[in-house]
Amino acid sequence: MTRIVLLGGGVGGTMVSNQLARQLKEEILRGEVEVTVINESDVHVYQPLFLYMAFDQAVPADAHRAEKSVLNRHVKLVIGNADRVDRENNMVRMSDGQTIPYDYLVIATGSRPDMGSVPGLIEGGHTFYTEDSALKLRAALQSFQGGRLVVTVGVPHKCPVAPLEFTLMVDDWLTAQGLGKTSQVVYTYPIGRLHILEPIADWANEIFPARGIETHTFFNAETVDPEKKTLTSMEGETLSYDLLVAIPPHAGQDVIKRSGLGDAGQWIPTDRHSLQMEGADNIYVLGDATNVPISKAGSTAHFQADVVSSNLANRIRGGQGSHRYNGKVFCFIETGRDQATYVKFDYEHPPMPQAPSEMIHLYKLAFNKMYWLSAAGVL
Repeated sequence: MTRIVLLGGGVGGTMVSNQLARQLKEEILRGEVEVTVINESDVHVYQPLFLYMAFDQAVPADAHRAEKSVLNRHVKLVIGNADRVDRENNMVRMSDGQTIPYDYLVIATGSRPDMGSVPGLIEGGHTFYTEDSALKLRAALQSFQGGRLVVTVGVPHKCPVAPLEFTLMVDDWLTAQGLGKTSQVVYTYPIGRLHILEPIADWANEIFPARGIETHTFFNAETVDPEKKTLTSMEGETLSYDLLVAIPPHAGQDVIKRSGLGDAGQWIPTDRHSLQMEGADNIYVLGDATNVPISKAGSTAHFQADVVSSNLANRIRGGQGSHRYNGKVFCFIETGRDQATYVKFDYEHPPMPQAPSEMIHLYKLAFNKMYWLSAAGVL
């Protein structure tokens, strides 16, 4: 029997497993192939809704489904914490002592926000990158009476356009709450423009001034003083705030560190086209877990899942697994005022933001509803 194990049951791991279950259905039914997903929780969470939770436009129940209900019935689900990947013996060692052997391993462990990377940020700031933090930010926004709302961005982080989305959405929200005239939205970015992708930075450089948003570039957050309510950069600039919202630097998961698979940031060295871990013919990596030079986003994992599942199915059936990932990414950008835009790009073609419109905003809201069909592999 050929055993395919997927470490991580988020969007990437779920999509790969469901696609394999369809493509290899006959082999699975004959007992020749087994597909197993290891996930730390029995709940599948649609993380993009955290941004909407901060504005009370979504609640946790909207983002939750039982993981089992999202998986194909021919996929085996193991709930538990993986301690490490044992490459020498081709197995995943679980924290409870269980071992799960594999012939092929797909690592889709995602990433985690590191609020502790900036001293004082945990005590003095908020974020929306986890469900709990999004709900705390919701409470902070509801009690906000106006003043300076500072958005500070660290890199790398997942969802490349999320800082822009939050900034524009909160500016719109403050106006709707009657706080626009008594509030100032401030946006900081660590390099010399407003976004790491230059076409998006150029787009933001037009829309931010039009909305009256104050910007500070070359601003790498170094410390937060929760008592004085100040944020100081490595470059020596200090900003005061009444409410601080951070897009903190992200890192790979601890299981990657314990396994000795990652670089300094716990990102796994991965071939940008085959999505195989460098030096490991039987390990594939996708989504946030890779060091591939492309945005860490749900759509990235989606498009990579197509390549990984096709190559695995092809190899199991005697092929060479020659499908290639071209760096394709597609991201909606909420811009407030019931409008949105989008960007699509790949290794060869840069993103070109479109003019925001209400129709694109409606498409984005519709996709949030249809995500579950996408995760299940129907779309």
